[in-house]
Amino acid sequence: MSTPPAPQKRAIRVIPILEVLGLIGLLAVPHVTSDFQTIIATRMLLLAILAISFDLCWGYSGIMTFGQALFFGMAGYVAALMANKAGFVQIWGVVPISMLVGLLASFLIGWFLLLSRRTPTIIFVALGTLTASYAAERLVAGWQWVGAGNGMSVYDFLMIGDMELAPGPLFYHIILGFLVAAYVGSRWIVRSQLGLVLAGMRQNEERLAFFGYRIQRYKTLVFCFAGMLAGLSGGLYAFHEGYVGPASMGIGLSTNAVLYALFGGVGTLFGPLIGVAAIETLTFVLSDIDVLKPYWPVILGIIMLIVVAYRPTGLMGLLVSPRERIGSFGITAAARKRKRAQAAAAAPKAQQTEGTDGPA
Repeated sequence: MSTPPAPQKRAIRVIPILEVLGLIGLLAVPHVTSDFQTIIATRMLLLAILAISFDLCWGYSGIMTFGQALFFGMAGYVAALMANKAGFVQIWGVVPISMLVGLLASFLIGWFLLLSRRTPTIIFVALGTLTASYAAERLVAGWQWVGAGNGMSVYDFLMIGDMELAPGPLFYHIILGFLVAAYVGSRWIVRSQLGLVLAGMRQNEERLAFFGYRIQRYKTLVFCFAGMLAGLSGGLYAFHEGYVGPASMGIGLSTNAVLYALFGGVGTLFGPLIGVAAIETLTFVLSDIDVLKPYWPVILGIIMLIVVAYRPTGLMGLLVSPRERIGSFGITAAARKRKRAQAAAAAPKAQQTEGTDGPA
């Protein structure tokens, strides 16, 4: 009489644990830090949204983009113009307009770079987004209407009705809410059927295209969604910092977004959050030490180089297995559950059949 196979032990998933612990830690930040440190943490949350937008492009879609700061900065300039020229600072209007600016700008860039007749290479897209970001930075640096090289100051705070949202604990919690919404939305996308297509693109684009999938259209969809997130971050960042300048849409910030994701670990969504926290904290600590002030950029660069060179999966690679990074998607996971249920239901019947069909 055969015995049913022993059920395999399921590996403990690390990312959900990190997500819960991270959320608890972020909620506790204003209660265990000073107001100044809370403002610094708010800036990190906004940069984390920008880093997530890059991770969606490169970590899940294979789009090496150096233009996320372009959508970030364009939304920031539009938000500053709305505040300074029109006096409009209501958050219910600033947020959707910033997202719309990022969405439209990313669609135009994506339409030009990704939807051409020939399949674009990684280098072509990287250089194209880099060129667009540099050109936009040079444009605003010489445009007096938007402050030229001096940028634009935003003198008013965001408002909800008649209540001002000055940088502090309340503003921190609002930005945290936007970060959670952006993270949950991105997680839902990469775990949906679209996420299954993205995983196939990441493994073998040619084979997926052979099956009839319009690869570049899927890439453009993700690119536009990532641009919308970058626009959300940029519009809020302008009010948090009270300033937006050419560097807000230049290649420097775009490169920082790449480093955040690579340092923390691409293809995880949670890795960019770790990357932002680690790099910005190191920057804040090293730059505050008198002995290291002349050398802290070099020290930080060496640390990042070592991590990226010897740990290609980033800091998340120390905790998360490759299998968990790829994960299970949509109907595949459901089919696996049905197979387990069917096998468990068929095992007693098989044992009963073997007992009754023996020799008379």
